[in-house]
Amino acid sequence: GGFVWGHLGDKIGRREALSWSILIMSAATFCIALIPSYDTIGIWAPILLLIIRVVQGFSASGEYAGASAFLVEYAPANRRGLYAAVVPASTATGLLLGSLLAALLTGLLEPEQMQSWGWRLPFLLAAPMGLIGRYIRTRLEDSPVFKELAKEDNADNAPVSSLFKNHWRQLVQAVGAVLLNAVGFYLILSYMPTHLSQNIGLSETASYVATTVALTTYIGFIFVVGILSDRFGRKKVLMSASILFVLLTVPAFMLLETGNFLIVVLVQILLGAMLSLNDGTLPSYLAEMFPTRVRYSGFAVSFNLSNALFGGTAPFVATVLIASSGTDLAPGWYLMGAAIISLVAVSFSVETSKKPLA
Repeated sequence: GGFVWGHLGDKIGRREALSWSILIMSAATFCIALIPSYDTIGIWAPILLLIIRVVQGFSASGEYAGASAFLVEYAPANRRGLYAAVVPASTATGLLLGSLLAALLTGLLEPEQMQSWGWRLPFLLAAPMGLIGRYIRTRLEDSPVFKELAKEDNADNAPVSSLFKNHWRQLVQAVGAVLLNAVGFYLILSYMPTHLSQNIGLSETASYVATTVALTTYIGFIFVVGILSDRFGRKKVLMSASILFVLLTVPAFMLLETGNFLIVVLVQILLGAMLSLNDGTLPSYLAEMFPTRVRYSGFAVSFNLSNALFGGTAPFVATVLIASSGTDLAPGWYLMGAAIISLVAVSFSVETSKKPLA
């Protein structure tokens, strides 16, 4: 998906690629609500679900990169970090709202109702969400810098090929820089409830409450981080985030092992704030790293490569590391390793904040 949407976004425009990725995601998510049960169509039920999930993954790979490039190219030079921070904030807000909606339905409906038809209700909400994609496509103009590029007939006909041929150093740096985001986001905001309940011994309710606190902290800090990156530069903020993770991740996981709910919540607040330092800066950093003709491709390929290889697999890797090492600190060491790689990658990059987009 990153390769396809990157190609389209750099060739035909940010608006078209972004709007279509949102429309496809909305349609696919809505279709989940319509899948007949296993009792009705047998093995075709999980097969259809898998196919739709693949479509969701494909479309999602264009949304984050497209929205970031779109906002950065619209933003004033001294506010690009703040504008781009909207993207990770909205991603985390979606996770939070989804969790709250699931909790609400579980509380209102009987288990039998939830299993028979209640689970379908959240997926139906995807239909009106698709109107956002249509609005972008019909009401908004493409970004000024891409319009200027297209006007001069300089849009790249093979942006992905050009990316690997002419900008491979930036691509390698970007993949490394994204590694902390990929591993950190999935471990801290996705895998953590499982870790707290299955390995630390907290109840499932307490585990989800603690992770929700981390998610709320993450959302609250992310816009502040965007402002900080505009003021002090992308490199300083990203390197600060990596250094904090290198120094504090393993001690934080040691504190989680106490199983004390208050301590767990405080650690989750710390981890959420540290992660926001990275994620609130990353969209503007990646968008500014690549020139306009390959910006969408550079962002989409680097972000999705790192997330697919190391982010989506992080919960699985954490489980395997705990089983093989016999220690619940293993995910912390894994996250610390990701932070070290990101620190090295960012240290070799060039500061781009406040400079004109290439």
